[in-house]
Order: sequence, then C-alpha cells, then structure tokens
Amino acid sequence: MAHHIPIADWERVATREVTSGDVTLRVYDHGEGRPGRPPVVLCHGFPELAFSWRHQLFALADAGYRVLVPDMRGYGGSSRPADADAYDILTLCGDLAAILDDVGADDAVFVGHDWGAAVVWQMALAHPERVRAVAGMSVPVSPRAPAPPLPILRKRLGDDFYMVWFQEPGAADAVLHRDVRRTLTAQEIYSARLAEEGGAAATPPPWLDDGELGYYVDTFERTGFTGGLNYYRNLDRNWELTAHLADRRVTQPALFVTGSKDPVGQFMPAKGLDAMLADPRGHVVLDGAGHWIQQQRPDEVNAALLEFLADVG
Repeated sequence: MAHHIPIADWERVATREVTSGDVTLRVYDHGEGRPGRPPVVLCHGFPELAFSWRHQLFALADAGYRVLVPDMRGYGGSSRPADADAYDILTLCGDLAAILDDVGADDAVFVGHDWGAAVVWQMALAHPERVRAVAGMSVPVSPRAPAPPLPILRKRLGDDFYMVWFQEPGAADAVLHRDVRRTLTAQEIYSARLAEEGGAAATPPPWLDDGELGYYVDTFERTGFTGGLNYYRNLDRNWELTAHLADRRVTQPALFVTGSKDPVGQFMPAKGLDAMLADPRGHVVLDGAGHWIQQQRPDEVNAALLEFLADVG
C-alpha cells in the first residue's frame, strides 16, 4: 500500500523555469545533492506529470541527491506548442540537455517511465556524454524497427489500438478531455473504447487518494491532452530522425523496472534489452504491479533506484 504524499508538501517544492528553444519547462528542483553525486532527472509519461514522481523526489533527495523533475513539454506548467512536429524525440532529448545546462551539470542519471523511458533511452544513445546512467520503467529500450512502426502496429493490433487511434489530430483529444476524471480512472484509457458513451468513471486505485486524483484532474482540465498525444504523433517521424543512431547501444550502466501485470509488456516485450544494453545493472519485475509502477509500488521502486544510484556513483 502506497503512502500518500500531502499535496501541500509537493506544492512547497521549489521550481525553476528552464528555457529550451522557444519552450519553457517547469522543473521541480529538490535536494542539496552531496558532493560528487550526479543530479537525478525523473521523466514522466502519458498522461502524467512531474507530480507522478512525488514519492521518488522526496526519497532520493533525503538520500543525498539533487532531484530535477520536469513537467515534460506539453504538460502541466510547461509550454504546450500547438504543432505536433515540436514533440519529436530528439527535440525532447534537447529539453533534457537544457535542464542540465540550466543547473550547470555536465551529466546526470536519467530515470524515465512510459514515454519518459523512451526519451531517456534515446538520450543515452543521442547524447551519451550527458548521461551518467539510465533507468527505464515499463518501456524497454529495443533495437531499431526494420520499418516505420505505425503501419506495423496498425497491421498487427488494428485501428482501435491506442497508438493508432491517437494519430488523428483532435479526435482522441476531444474524447479524453470530455470527462477528465473518467479518462484518468478508466481502464480503457489506452483504447478507442473510451469513446463509447455512458461509461461510468472507475473508482480511483488504492494508491491514488482523492486529493492526488484531484491534482491530475484539475491540471488536465486546464491543459487538455493534446501535448501528450503529440508524442505519439511522432512515432514514424522519430524512426526517420534516429536513423543515424541505428548502430548504437546504451553503453552507460542501465536498469529496467516493470510490473508483472503491466500491459505494455504484451506488445513491447523486454527481450531486446540484452541486445541494446552494454552494461545492464538489473531487470526488476515487481510481482502483481501494473503500469503506474512508481506510484503503485513506491517503496520497492525507491529501493531499486537507490541501489542502482549507489552502484553507479
């Protein structure tokens, strides 16, 4: 059972405004950081926020790390460019480099969940000198696909598969925004079935109390979901833009953490990890855990991260 972090504690965390090109990122900045320890950057996925890392931010800072947690581009207090082309994976990596530049850090340990994992794995490949070590949750790094991924996904999983459904500008955006609370609690968030009328909002999971859910609902009612959906609208473009990285492996120390019941594992299996990781330091599978792992099982995630951080310096 997760402990709940008081919202007031989260809202007292200092933030900084980081400029990356014509975008401004809101970055939560907590912990002094002991000498010689790299900062730790935590990157969230869809549809989440920096707030998704509340359990980790305090635990890692208490252990002597400086922790930097952005609302990723398109989310929360960060800029939300309208143009989908502003969300390609190399631009997202540029945002992470801008955070390091802003705090005067040569490198950091990057930790990502869901889309955040995809970004930090790519960061390790595209900007290896800025990445001391890397940890991904839920989404494994995998070798480059032999062809653009969307046609493959459409053929294999159909038009209702969420990554396919998300492609049409404005369509999923409107459905998800129509009842934000239902979107954030429904089991069908990753399915076109969410578009069906009349579904009741599900009960929040036990690891999310009413205040925490309210924080998400209030934020996404204000921002909508288009920023996050634009990440998916770059899947084929990302494939084209990263051709020059096709032969690279992740050479930094690397950790992968997932839940045994994470549905992502069904269509993004971790079997490519061995091929892509030159220095694997752990593959943690939390029995019974689902997709929202750092919120559902914070104590075990924090323990895995702290062990990894101690191992990599």
